[in-house]
Amino acid sequence: MKRTFLIAGNWKMNAGPSEASKIATELVAAWEGKSFQAEALICPPFVSIPAVAAAFGNSAFKTGAQNVHTEDNGAFTGEVSTDMLKETGCEYVIVGHSERREYFHESSDLVAEKAKKVINDGLKAIVCVGEVLSERKAGTYKEVVKEQMNAVLNTLSGDVSDQFVVAYEPVWAIGTGETATPEQAQDMHQYIRTLLNEHFGSEVAEKIRILYGGSMKPDNAADLLSRPDVDGGLIGGASLKADSFSEILSAAESI
Repeated sequence: MKRTFLIAGNWKMNAGPSEASKIATELVAAWEGKSFQAEALICPPFVSIPAVAAAFGNSAFKTGAQNVHTEDNGAFTGEVSTDMLKETGCEYVIVGHSERREYFHESSDLVAEKAKKVINDGLKAIVCVGEVLSERKAGTYKEVVKEQMNAVLNTLSGDVSDQFVVAYEPVWAIGTGETATPEQAQDMHQYIRTLLNEHFGSEVAEKIRILYGGSMKPDNAADLLSRPDVDGGLIGGASLKADSFSEILSAAESI
């Protein structure tokens, strides 16, 4: 059974409500009268989520968030809860992005706690894993990813395939001048699938989508998405323009 691609845009700290609404409106217009089999998702900054959700309206485009807290409410200045995200129309939440791990010192245990909270509260978690350049060069990258994965997997049980997505980020290949080949992407995705298989069994593991988060763009999307264990992309800069995000979505539709 062929998996449904997930093409997810992570806008990071870009696009306030007015700009976000404009881009989202352009996306809907680009696909007016057309349909796609893949899931198309945009994760804007918190303040822009309502604007994007409103612009998407009844279209097939979905809205997500870039982070969440582990508690339902309370004295946690600057944080948002799963209930708040659901109320704004979110279906997905990114957790453990490499920038959260690096700049905000999020541990694998905290990422696991967030992922479990997201799933238990009826949202879908996109859990990011990946290694930095020094770990890639030292040859320890699979051990690094295994530790990140196991922290999350040890909190999950049953068939969570509808609510659990993995995004592999080769951090060393993002903005460093280094390049990850499609073969390197497939190798790591296959390894992650093995870890999922060991924890859930093959039936569930085959249904869990593994996204590639290493600078997927219109010119490399088709090559990456044609790999057997690449089930979509977590798109950064290319998702901030309606035309380039649409090109990646079209690439997914062509496979």
